[in-house]
Amino acid sequence: MDTLTPAEMGVLRLIATGRTNAEIAEELDIKLATVKTHINRIYQKLGVRNRTQALIEAGKRKLVEDGDK
Repeated sequence: MDTLTPAEMGVLRLIATGRTNAEIAEELDIKLATVKTHINRIYQKLGVRNRTQALIEAGKRKLVEDGDK
């Protein structure tokens, strides 16, 4: 597995809290397109196709804590 970058980990943690792409962009002060790029890379690195699968896989790999969800 490719390692997630710190930026991707930050986006993944915010996904785990239920934030939308727009909310993530606002919170991290980045463009919406950048959030989408991070999410696509997260999906690719985790071998998944959507947020639910990403969170399940991230949980299996101990990338997010139960408290993050």
